[in-house]
Formats: sequence, C-alpha cells, structure tokens
Amino acid sequence: MRDKLPLVGEPLPLDLINTRANGPAGEVDLLVSAQEFRPWLDSQAGRLPGPGSAGIDLDALRALRGQVETAVDCARDGVEPPAQALRALTRAQLAGPLHRELAWGDGGVTAARVRTGSATGVLLAELADATVDLLTDPAALGKVRRCEGPGCRLLFLAVNPRRRWCSPALCGNRVRVGRYYQRHKEDAG
Repeated sequence: MRDKLPLVGEPLPLDLINTRANGPAGEVDLLVSAQEFRPWLDSQAGRLPGPGSAGIDLDALRALRGQVETAVDCARDGVEPPAQALRALTRAQLAGPLHRELAWGDGGVTAARVRTGSATGVLLAELADATVDLLTDPAALGKVRRCEGPGCRLLFLAVNPRRRWCSPALCGNRVRVGRYYQRHKEDAG
C-alpha cells in the first residue's frame, strides 16, 4: 500500500500538504476516508504520536491541511499568510496541550514530551507545531519547492539545489521520457 502513497518523508507540513496529489486517474486525496488515511499515518510512525486513525476527525484534518498549505505557499513567496491561517495553526496547537513528564531513569531525571487531548487534537497539534517550525525557519522554507513535473502538485524540501522533481523515478522519469519522444518526433518529422 505504501507504493500508492505520494511523496512521504519530507517535513511533516509538506507530507500533510502532499496527502492531496494528482495521479494518473485524477486527484488523489488520502484524507477522504480512514482506509485511505491509515497508510499515510502508518508512514509517519515515529514522527507522529497516536493510537492510529480510529477517532481522527478527517474534516478537521482536511481543514488544517488547507490552512497549512496556504501559510506555506504564502511564506515561500515572501507574502504575509492570511491571519485566518495563522490563527488556525495557533488553535490547532492548543488542541493538544504539551507538557514534559518527568521520570527517574538511567541514574537521572528524564523528561518526555507528552500531549494530552483527543486523538484529533493531539494529531492537529503535532502537525501545527511542525508547520510553525518550518514557517519560522527561513533556511528550510527557502528550500521548499513545488515539483516541476507536468501536472504534479507535490512539495518537497530541496536539499540539493538542483533537485526539480518530487521523485526522479516518477516525475523526473516522465519528463525525461517526454523529452526523448519529443526529440525523436522532431527528428522523424
């Protein structure tokens, strides 16, 4: 099922935005049902807490995705994001309050980050926090790019400044094949 997922492994806000992608058969939205959402959530194991997709309000998650996309797109362009998007991110952070739980272990005091709230609140808060981290990091934000593949809408963090596609195996290959056919079509004509 992971091969059905669009690009994952990018910063969490980008992975969230990328849950809506253009596929060969049209737009794909991984937040339309728990069945579609579950593999994406599983792909985020270790980055997002949670008991799984049970009880997650997908309408709230889609609404947050829209606000995240708006804020990231504006900030990438050096434009002030709408106040509504920034307020939505702040509200989402408040939905899953964070505290550090202290314990004794390994000969000293340890502190673990713990969020409380509903499954949806905790998920939204984690995604909003990750978005705040991206929006407030000019170096990272400056590396966020939209794939140059025809019809692709995925975002990625371009660690290599020459990176142009979400995936060399997908969009990069499509572009190269298209160029090849175009060259041979011109040679034949």
